Amino acid sequence: MPEGFERGVRMGVDVGQVRVGIALTDPDCVLATPHQTLQRDTNPRKAFDVKIITRLCEERDVVTVYVGLPLSLGGAENRSTAMARDYAAALVRRLGSRGCTTAVRLVDERLSTVAGHRALLDSGVSRRHHMDRVDQAAAVTFLQTAVEQGLRTGTEPGDPVQGRP
Repeated sequence: MPEGFERGVRMGVDVGQVRVGIALTDPDCVLATPHQTLQRDTNPRKAFDVKIITRLCEERDVVTVYVGLPLSLGGAENRSTAMARDYAAALVRRLGSRGCTTAVRLVDERLSTVAGHRALLDSGVSRRHHMDRVDQAAAVTFLQTAVEQGLRTGTEPGDPVQGRP
């Protein structure tokens, strides 16, 4: 492990309006793998999906969660970008309320869903089964890219997220 990029499990979270895809790495960040897809709970008082992710961070000793930031191809922000930012902030608040020190960072996820669909097609998954898995595959794509960058540079990629009220 390069100095500045500590050993430990990393998580990728692909936030959609309906589903949230989760991917995890091994502690040495050799490989990102799909973990699960959660139904998105848009009720901020309940936010069961955020609670499940928090529990997973605690159980797996996740060092960093990378939340995908869906920018336009030109790099501009949009409604989906704001949704991902809000989701990441909610996750930071929930982790903090539990005393969990897991860092949350936003990483560019442009084209990760396209890459996820391509990976599923290449592995023989029929198109009608994509919706159940594409969010996980997208999370794998940007998580693998992030950890490879971190291993190469010795720093955590992405922008740190602070909790917002």
